[in-house]
Amino acid sequence: MSESHGSESTQHLPVIEKAVESELGQSASAADYKPLPVLEEADDAEGRFWSARRIPAGILALLVAAGAGLLLYDVVAVRADRPAMHWRRSLAHELAERPLDDTWVLVGAGVATALGVWLLVLAATPGLRDVLPMRRAHADVRAGLHRGAAAMVLRDRAMEVSGVRSVRVRVGRRKVDVRAVSHFRELDDVRADLDATLADGIRGLGLARRPALSVHVARPGRKG
Repeated sequence: MSESHGSESTQHLPVIEKAVESELGQSASAADYKPLPVLEEADDAEGRFWSARRIPAGILALLVAAGAGLLLYDVVAVRADRPAMHWRRSLAHELAERPLDDTWVLVGAGVATALGVWLLVLAATPGLRDVLPMRRAHADVRAGLHRGAAAMVLRDRAMEVSGVRSVRVRVGRRKVDVRAVSHFRELDDVRADLDATLADGIRGLGLARRPALSVHVARPGRKG
């Protein structure tokens, strides 16, 4: 007596595929990174520090003082019945004879215009781009943090993350760019830890306007 066996049904097991890394060894999530919500600009953002512009102001003051002193000396000499300086007579003669479309006249006008625009830009812009304003703890005290110091602090925090071999941090006024190299662990895991660590680090800097965060994690390049 033979025992009949029913046909066994085969069940396909789900296949778990590992995310394929790009040729550069960078995870796709790192390439499509969006800033964390906690790093948006604060409502109590302070304005930038204004530079004293000591070097341009000093150069301009010296030039104006030298020109005014020379012109005043020549005017006094003429009032004392002495001949005017040769440069003033030559300048008056050239201005009287040269047409407005002369090459040297146009060059001089262009240089004067460029210097004027440069001075206007210096007067209208704050300067001190390397100093990031910090939140005010007291109404009568303002503090600032140098971008290089902020980058050093964030770099030290990033090096504490497991799997990070090296890291470069560039701190701007609106964005912090972090490029890390990881020699072990999954890139997505390293990037997630960097996100949390650096977000906390930026929050701890006490900046008045928190910059956005961009994190890129890659594998070390092949030697040879």
